[in-house]
Amino acid sequence: MKRKNSFVLDEKDDKAVQLFAELGMPKNLAKTLMYISQVEECRCADVEQGADLRQPEVSVAMQEMRRRGWAKKRDLKKKGKGRPVHIYKLTKRLPQILKSFEQEKMKQVQTIRNDLTELQTLVKGYK
Repeated sequence: MKRKNSFVLDEKDDKAVQLFAELGMPKNLAKTLMYISQVEECRCADVEQGADLRQPEVSVAMQEMRRRGWAKKRDLKKKGKGRPVHIYKLTKRLPQILKSFEQEKMKQVQTIRNDLTELQTLVKGYK
């Protein structure tokens, strides 16, 4: 990741995003994951700027990361009125996240293999 005024994804990060996407991870989730994995904690606005995403895209990605147990959120109260700022942080390191993603994909591969085997058995009776 390169540092400008804030962190932005670099070519290596973009390649990782591309590979995650080719394996079926939504691209916005992959971009968010690559960004947040390289900072201690961040605001949604930081991810928007650094990963070149819109606020709703980051929000959906963060919800998915929290659902999977990859990230957690805390609220930072502002002075005066207004909504608190959400601060996000990974709960697992990137290699652990990759391992769980790999396991998920391998289960899908096994399901496909089982379905193909069953289909081959069923098709044998046809001419």
